[in-house]
Amino acid sequence: MEVDSDVLWMAFGLMLVFEGIFPFLSPDGWRNKMAQILALHDGQIRFFGLVCVLVGLLMLWWLG
Repeated sequence: MEVDSDVLWMAFGLMLVFEGIFPFLSPDGWRNKMAQILALHDGQIRFFGLVCVLVGLLMLWWLG
């Protein structure tokens, strides 16, 4: 499967759209959620990041 730069930029743009929906629709809820995340320990945040990376890689493998 060949991926050109247009596809990567479109994927990046789509990611930004999804990342921006929650703070746009509910800024107070987003702020409260960020405060909860800031209260987590480094290990908990790293684990969440690792799970996100693994799920993303699994999705790319499955769709590719």
